[in-house]
This record gives sequence, C-alpha cells and structure tokens, in this order.
Amino acid sequence: MAHIGRVENYLGDESLGMANPLEGKRIMLGVTGSIAAYKAADLASRLTQKGAVVTTLLTNSALEFVTPLTFQSVTGQKAFVDDDLWGGEGHVVHVQIGHSTDLMIIAPASANTIAKLAHGIADNLLTITALAATCPLVIAPAMDAGMFSHPATQENIHVLKERGVVIIGPDEGHLASGLVGPGRMTQPQEIVDEVRWLLAKGGPLSGKKIVVTAGGTREAIDPVRYISNRSSGKQGYAVAQAALDLGSAVTLITAPSSLTAPKGCQVMQVESAAEMCDAVLKEINSADALIMSAAVADFRPASYTSEKIKKEKGLEAILLEPTKDILSEVARVKKKNKLDLKVVGFAAESQDLKSNASRKMHAKAMDMIVANDITDPQAGFSVDTNKVLLLFSDGSTEQLPLMQKSEVAERIIQHLVSWLVEGAG
Repeated sequence: MAHIGRVENYLGDESLGMANPLEGKRIMLGVTGSIAAYKAADLASRLTQKGAVVTTLLTNSALEFVTPLTFQSVTGQKAFVDDDLWGGEGHVVHVQIGHSTDLMIIAPASANTIAKLAHGIADNLLTITALAATCPLVIAPAMDAGMFSHPATQENIHVLKERGVVIIGPDEGHLASGLVGPGRMTQPQEIVDEVRWLLAKGGPLSGKKIVVTAGGTREAIDPVRYISNRSSGKQGYAVAQAALDLGSAVTLITAPSSLTAPKGCQVMQVESAAEMCDAVLKEINSADALIMSAAVADFRPASYTSEKIKKEKGLEAILLEPTKDILSEVARVKKKNKLDLKVVGFAAESQDLKSNASRKMHAKAMDMIVANDITDPQAGFSVDTNKVLLLFSDGSTEQLPLMQKSEVAERIIQHLVSWLVEGAG
C-alpha cells in the first residue's frame, strides 16, 4: 500500500491567507459495516459545514445500516457503492477517486476492512480505492468487545501505523453487544478536529512555535476561595486555533477554563499569575512569538490562609499586593537573552482605550497590542464576538469591526505570518 504516506508536509505550500485548513479540501469518506455507520453521516455533515468537499464510498455491509441518499443529502456530492465499480467507467473509477482526493477517511473502519488494508486485499470499491489513492489515510476503528484487542487486529493496526496511517480511537464504553470495552468509534467532532490539525501541517507557520496564554488567573485566599475575573478564555483559545490552522506548533498556557483546548496544542495548565509567569518565561526561550491573551490578575492576597476562613469568625479585610507583571518580565528576559521574539499583548479597557493601550504597549516593549472596550456588551468577557483596535509599535493602528473572536484571532495570526514568514515588521 505505497499510497499511505505520512500526513506531514503532504499538502505542500498553502495560501498564506487561508485560515481554515478544511476549506475546499477534497475528502473521501469510506463507510464500512458497523452500527456506528450512523455517526459517519454526522461526520460527513460536519466536514461539509467546515468547507470540505466530501465524497462518500459505502461498502455493501455499510448499506445494511445506512443509505447513499443520506450522505448525498448532507454533502451534496455523489455517494459511491460497489455497483459503481462495474459501471460504464468502472475500470477507472477507483483511480479517479483516489487521485483526486486530498485525504481519505474510513469511519467507521471495521476489523474486516482494517485486515484487508493491512494485507493489501482489494475485493471491493473501498479497498481498491485505498490501494490506488496517493493521499494520506485516516481510519477510525469501530467494532465490538474483544475484536479490537484481539492480537490479529492489533497486529494489523501496527502494520498500518508503520505505513503512516493515522489511527483515531477507538473510544472505550458501552458497545452494541451490551459489553463495555474499547471499540466505540470516536465522536465525529473529535475526528473533525484531528483532521483539521493534520491538514494544517505544512502551512505557512510550519516550523514556528507560538506561545499563547488564555483565561483568567485565580489568586487563592484560602483552600476554598480565590480572586479572579470574568475572562472565559474564548479569545485566547481562538488565537491558539488560528495559529494551529496555519501550521504552527502551539503551546497554550491556560488558566482554569471550561473550554476544550484545540487539537494539536501542547497544553500547560496553571492557576495563579505566578504560575503563568513561570511557564511563560520557560517557554519563550524556544518560541518565535508570544501572544498574551490571558486576563492576568493585577493583585493577589498578601497572605494565604491554609485553613478555610470560617464565616462566623468574620473578616474585616483582605490585604492585597501586586502580582508580578508578566509582560514586563518578558521584556526584561527578551532583552537580557537577546531573544528574537515577537510579543503581542491585550488591553481590556473601560476608558481612554487607545491612549491606555498605547502606553501599555510601549512600556512593555510589545510589537502589537489588541485593545478592546469591555463596556461594549458585544465585545466583553464570555461572548463570542469582539471589537478591537490593533496598535503597533511603529505607531500605526488598525480598527477591526465587530466580528467573531475566531476572526479576530485569524487577523492577529495574519500579522504574525507577515513578520515571521514574509519578513515584514
């Protein structure tokens, strides 16, 4: 199966402006006989919604669970079946499919199909196409208890991994037989996230490392209580995703958040400003850029009480002291170690937006600062939109209209591309 090469660098150079790695990509989705076939329809829909052009290929066993019409309805593209192999152009249909596809996914992939792929057996349109294809292959196994852990299946999985096939899952849980164990097909959204990350490799920021901070830090008062802020981490997580989408390696240093980190991030969980500062100063030594989108506490309790403060005893006051200013520390370390590091900060202001943000940028030697007015209900904490003013160290500015935080993130990363790849700035 020589077609199964590693995903890395397969796609070659991408347009520097492309923010969504799935946009316009031609994906062949193979569906085999499994009760999890219904999940494949959801997967096809999600990939299509992300901009991919999804063609489906169903085995005869898959037709016992789902119909071609289901997939044609959610993708707008033809769904192939084995009968197409023997049509008027049957002798080349597998070649046409295999050579016009950017990525092939088989989900669910049954134990039987996995065995055929491992041993080069081509007895249906799906396996013939897999042999003829020259694109990367991703499979998401799905089978009942004992089948995945069986030595034969494990050996077949090992063979495919050695050839560069990407294996996603399976998950562990309740199976169709009523038993519990590994064999559940990974959820469609997780597969989409994995594919998005794989397709981004080789993008314009490939070989670069970007450190992103996110969320609101927590400063402990006692074992139960802490001082924090309203930051949800949404903007920071969006920045991390935008950097990944252009091929960068991303270290996400995040305060506690209910959000799921984008697939492909190296995640560092921290809680306090001090912990975030230590993590940032460690990571910037090997980074090309730092984007400080976290809402770091300016103050912390001057003392920590190891036992819970009892309500009946009362509390007259909590004495506060300043936290360490991370961006000032970054500026100091950058100068001391002569780091070639681009630094982007954020300024959440309630008054004098431009002047306060500009003062902060120059005082902390940033290359750019993203300023937003937190009094605007559509641009504050927890919402999905933002309206920001970008200020640059050369004195120029760029006002962005109200847009999704993901779009703000893409604009920020586009500036990094111009600095780190095109050599501007």
